[in-house]
Amino acid sequence: MKSARKFPVSPAKLWIAVSLLPVLTLGMSHALADCERGTLDAMYCDEDGDLVADRPDDKSEWVNPDTLIFAYTPVEDPAIYSDIWQPFIDHLEKVTGRDVRFFAVQSNAAQVEAMRSGRLHVAGFSTGPTPFAVNLAGAVPFALMGSDEGQFGYTLQVYTQQDSDIKEMPDLKGKRVAHTSPTSNSGNQAPRALFPELGVVPGEDYKVIFSGSHDQSMLGVVAGDYDAAPVASEVVERMADRGLYDEEDVRIVWESDRFPTTSYNYAYNLHPDLVEKIKEAFYSFKFAGTELGKEFDGVETFIPINYKQHWKVIRAIQSANGVQYTPDNLE
Repeated sequence: MKSARKFPVSPAKLWIAVSLLPVLTLGMSHALADCERGTLDAMYCDEDGDLVADRPDDKSEWVNPDTLIFAYTPVEDPAIYSDIWQPFIDHLEKVTGRDVRFFAVQSNAAQVEAMRSGRLHVAGFSTGPTPFAVNLAGAVPFALMGSDEGQFGYTLQVYTQQDSDIKEMPDLKGKRVAHTSPTSNSGNQAPRALFPELGVVPGEDYKVIFSGSHDQSMLGVVAGDYDAAPVASEVVERMADRGLYDEEDVRIVWESDRFPTTSYNYAYNLHPDLVEKIKEAFYSFKFAGTELGKEFDGVETFIPINYKQHWKVIRAIQSANGVQYTPDNLE
């Protein structure tokens, strides 16, 4: 009999033993059921083949909390984003009729663990960690930030200092290059999959130093701590808007085609009526005139997405890197 497995006890990964207690009570029938699940954890089933966890068949397992816990991706200053997200939180409360609390997460591992253990109901997961959230925590992606015309996404940009001798990608050889974290798409996975075709192999041709975040990578380039860094365009654009660095101090060496940006997810076992209200709140929210609209320049609305379709390129990049969706690989 296959049951919910134990994870390594590690402060870095935050998969601490106490978190397993609520996990063992969630989706237990799925953990014991003989069902199709693909790459999903043993807690979940995927009988319809859409690559995300099915809602439990047993209605007694549906979760319908009076207070919804919402989290955005790990950022440099969570307090700032708590204020920025307040207009949306107010809207979410109005549409769902529930109290909503903003949960400031410190790492991708902590965020995934929180949803897996039932302590997080709605969340924005970064591009690379999204498949981990889907497979390990039963996250169901349903929305992205985009334009009224349905356009969305960001690019991977490689930055260096303005006076650097790095002019082309092969010039990264022998340099100190900041990647963000192992699970980050633009900060690590995409560079490892795409850079070899551009004439440079991460970890072989240049030294990879994990900075911890896109913010730290960019600030490290500006300070001269790193020779270059692959980062997400949307993050550095927001940093520039807040005056966190001078755009004249850096320049772009290379830029990719567009990737999907942060996915917005609900927990797989939420009551279906609540899920519909959550979706309604996202799809009816307008960014114009709000702090959220100022922060995410060019974004007008949340648009519906399909994980199987829209994350296909990300899963392909992760597959090329040999990524397996386990707690060990999440941190």
